[in-house]
Amino acid sequence: MEYNILFTCAGKRNYLLRYFKEALKGRGKVIAVDSHKYAAASADADMFLQVPNIYDKNYIYKLRNIIADYNIVALISLNDLELSILSKNKDALEINNLKVLVSNTNIIDLAFDKWKTYQFFKGLGLNTPKTYINFDAALKAIKKNTLSFPIVLKPRFGSGSIGIDICEDMEELKLAHQLKKKQLKRLGYSLNGTMKVDDIIVIQEKINGREFGFDIVNNFDGEYFGTFLREKIEMRYGETDKAKSVINKKFNDFSIELANNLKHVGCLDGDVFFVENEWIFLELNARFGGGYPFSHEAGANIAAVYVDWIIGDNHNVSKHINYKEGLVFSKFDLLVRLSE
Repeated sequence: MEYNILFTCAGKRNYLLRYFKEALKGRGKVIAVDSHKYAAASADADMFLQVPNIYDKNYIYKLRNIIADYNIVALISLNDLELSILSKNKDALEINNLKVLVSNTNIIDLAFDKWKTYQFFKGLGLNTPKTYINFDAALKAIKKNTLSFPIVLKPRFGSGSIGIDICEDMEELKLAHQLKKKQLKRLGYSLNGTMKVDDIIVIQEKINGREFGFDIVNNFDGEYFGTFLREKIEMRYGETDKAKSVINKKFNDFSIELANNLKHVGCLDGDVFFVENEWIFLELNARFGGGYPFSHEAGANIAAVYVDWIIGDNHNVSKHINYKEGLVFSKFDLLVRLSE
């Protein structure tokens, strides 16, 4: 049997395709799709296919045809905006025993909605930055000295660091909030038509401390498998550019609590700060994140773990994990030649 894996919205995640090709060891192909015919990932996929935009009415139909035509056994998405669409269409896509490796819609919505993420952390009793979506409530908190500058403004629903502003005083905060309302209204930026534009701007305490990224991995049944923590040394365009692998027992305990409450599928990416001996949780992404290569190169071969789970070899997946702390890695840009 051939174990072909489909990566959707493959974009520039060439490294992930290479990791999975290495893990498959010839037992299957890595097939990538993207709406752009010149997606960089096409250079490293065994096969690349152009598909419609994720919001196109024929998108799911096209994926279903690819799944049937190429004997796909597992589908992995690399785009936040697509996760909810795939989750809602699992029944349509899971033909011929295919596994759509995305979490349920509730988990995806929780991770994508920064207000729900904040409420989730608070509900578990975890430290998280003070966060508001009501502008008047934020102003009252500032006057009471329970919220202080600098303050972060960002879209409630967003990916990476897109649309983030740092405000240093009240005048800047009011001006930035008005401008962001205009920008988001013009873009029609909301999760659904019932929300007012005021409800989709997050006002958040800015945390100053050591910043970390993490991967929390569950198996495909939502059961905890492992945690891989890294300290961010440098960021670029919202992604980790340089990082050092870290092992911390207290953080691992927190991550197990997160995993057991979320019951997410596969790899979950997130951000956390360490300030005065306390972990302060910021965000979650219900997918492989841009920081995964740091975990992989430090000894957490989750690609190989996925492949074993996909083919049904669950007996000794721990052989793929030899995570070491103190290893520093740095990303760099690479040019690939694409075929017409």
